[in-house]
Amino acid sequence: MNRTTTPSRSRSGLPVTTVVLGVVSAALLTAHISFDSDTFQNCTYLGPSTRMYVTAWAGPLCSVAALVLTRRRAPRFTGAQVVLVCVVAVLLLVQLIALYWVYAPDPSGGTGCSGLTLLTR
Repeated sequence: MNRTTTPSRSRSGLPVTTVVLGVVSAALLTAHISFDSDTFQNCTYLGPSTRMYVTAWAGPLCSVAALVLTRRRAPRFTGAQVVLVCVVAVLLLVQLIALYWVYAPDPSGGTGCSGLTLLTR
């Protein structure tokens, strides 16, 4: 009985889960940036919205999960995995900056509309 075995797709190529986590991570960063207008309303600083906090934390978590899964599933990296790790690492750096920015103090100094109220008086 000669049984032929086929190699596992997750071992020979890029794991689908890792790619999906990388794409979700990039989408969360894009959403976080699009929610940036939530901080001001009628020249009043409201602070970051809940959806800004959620996307700021979920993005880096997805990026770290993608990096961990890539490392756990493949003892040696293929070319596609190296590219994915590099892209996700840069994405993680940008997401950590965005996460810091959520907790940073009001950039306008509390005067509203990014400090433009001083110019309009």
